[in-house]
Amino acid sequence: MPHTQVSDVQRDRAKQLRRTMTRAETLLWRHLKADRLAGLNFRRQAPIGNYIADFVAHACKLVVEVDGESHDFAERLRHDERRDAWLRSRGYRVLRFTNDDVLKNLEGVVLSIAEAAEQAIPLSLTLPRKGGGNPSVGASLTSDIDGEDKP
Repeated sequence: MPHTQVSDVQRDRAKQLRRTMTRAETLLWRHLKADRLAGLNFRRQAPIGNYIADFVAHACKLVVEVDGESHDFAERLRHDERRDAWLRSRGYRVLRFTNDDVLKNLEGVVLSIAEAAEQAIPLSLTLPRKGGGNPSVGASLTSDIDGEDKP
């Protein structure tokens, strides 16, 4: 995915968030880092537009948020809804878990993320056979260039 310009302020904020991750974020990161989950490359505290996602796998456009108690207030919930709508408009799927979810059911959270990632991974396209292109009408896939069938 091509990199977009990130302001120095946002880059510094993301670095600060990486240094001060919550206990729940740290536990979850142990399962997501180093391509451990379905071989996906997750990044932590990654800037996306004007936002910083807790965890993101750009390959399958999956954002994982771990919310603390501050997300229980009406204003914060409205902000989260606007943020999620903006991310969805860019093709990202957003999964939200509470700190409590992660701390009490880490295995279930990781399983949910794996399932969402599997659903979001695009199907791989098959490459054309040697010679490329489609065979001419009426030709079999084992036909030689001269139209003779191979043994």
